[in-house]
Amino acid sequence: MSRLITACFALALCLSFVSSENVAAQDGPKVNLENIKCFLMPAKDTKEANAVDYLDAKVYFCCPGCVKKFSKEPETFATKANHQLVLTKQFVQKGCPISGGEVDADQTLDIGGVKVAFCCGNCKKKAEDAKDLDAKAALVFSADAFAKAFEKKAVEEDGTN
Repeated sequence: MSRLITACFALALCLSFVSSENVAAQDGPKVNLENIKCFLMPAKDTKEANAVDYLDAKVYFCCPGCVKKFSKEPETFATKANHQLVLTKQFVQKGCPISGGEVDADQTLDIGGVKVAFCCGNCKKKAEDAKDLDAKAALVFSADAFAKAFEKKAVEEDGTN
């Protein structure tokens, strides 16, 4: 009889853990993945099931293979992951990605679908003069620039970003 009680207790404990884990996953911010492509396989759409925790948020991929590749070396893909965090509206701009200073709303540039503001024309020109989209993204979304210029967006009461 005591084995049966112990087994029932263990089962109840496991079920409560699984239930609380599912509730916690559902309580996270809801991210709109429409038009968000996997940055490791850019022709493919991302899926909510293929998410990885990153910078207290989530980055999304098309398949478990991309999840595995990213998880092995996230620092290798930091620029692209940071870009996706802004595209998915989990992070918002707080300062100039080059100087860290206050931004001027008249000094903006579209970088990979993200409207980025700069503090002055000189910083904006550095980004404009970068040779291609990857170089522009590196100036704005690299780990150092991202830390200066972006912050996690507060989650709305309805659970959306």
